[in-house]
Amino acid sequence: MRVGFIGLGIMGGSMALNVRAAGHDLVVHDLRRDAAAPHLKAGAVWADGPRQVAEAAEVVLTSLPGPPEVEAVSTELLAGMQPGAGWFDLSTNSPTVVRRIHARFAERKLDMLDAPVSGGPRGAKSRQLALLVGGARSVFDRFRPVLDAVGDQVIYIGPIGAGSVAKLVHNCAGYAIQTALAEVFTMGVKAGVEPLALWAAVRQCSLGRQRTFDRLGRQFLQGVFEPPDFALKLAHKDVTLATELARELNVPMKIANLTHAEMTEALNRGWGERDSRAPMLLQEERAGVSIKVPAAAIREVLERDG
Repeated sequence: MRVGFIGLGIMGGSMALNVRAAGHDLVVHDLRRDAAAPHLKAGAVWADGPRQVAEAAEVVLTSLPGPPEVEAVSTELLAGMQPGAGWFDLSTNSPTVVRRIHARFAERKLDMLDAPVSGGPRGAKSRQLALLVGGARSVFDRFRPVLDAVGDQVIYIGPIGAGSVAKLVHNCAGYAIQTALAEVFTMGVKAGVEPLALWAAVRQCSLGRQRTFDRLGRQFLQGVFEPPDFALKLAHKDVTLATELARELNVPMKIANLTHAEMTEALNRGWGERDSRAPMLLQEERAGVSIKVPAAAIREVLERDG
């Protein structure tokens, strides 16, 4: 299948390579041509702009920073897409923006679906990604082979915008939970319990021992937030979108808004390029507690518990 891919950053670059590795013809574009070097080496073709990508492809995938970039690209795609072609936006986006763009495309009988991904840069590289897709089921089914080349968990969520809603629920819940974890861990340490013991308690006692909280060991328990797994400035954007959606629906979200405020304060500290867990440091400051566990101790726990 002829696939167009726009946005070859940390996530998009890896996803596009996986599309090519699956045997699809690939046309690529990015604001930085040098970002396409590995794709061109793998046999992809360069296009000078989004419109040229749309003109050459049966299906277009976009992986962009946020709503403004998606809206800008949508205008060019609308001008270039051929009848029967489809567009899947892999970005984390605003459901309101997604539905507005979709309506414009529907007027021209063109198909646009939202398909935000979850799994981070490692998942994008290894293809261990979830795609949460909203839009016409028939279009989803038609282009399923391309989506399967991007991720190993391709999930149809519902009508247009449903994928973005699901992604915001997922992301915002995660960041709200991490804010709560910062509170309870500093409380526990200040009460005299070792952080590794607290970690064992939350890991072993939650969700049938599925070890939801293993990721605490990667940064928070070690006090290491660089290099980032996922940058704070991007996480802040995701939670901003989720809280905007809640306001549109008149849904109160106290913890989510508190999480957003914490992330904003961390951004104002100049931590935007640090990992998205960096706001947890604010609670350590307030509590007068420093949680520092050696990396070797973290590895020992993970290896022992397998």
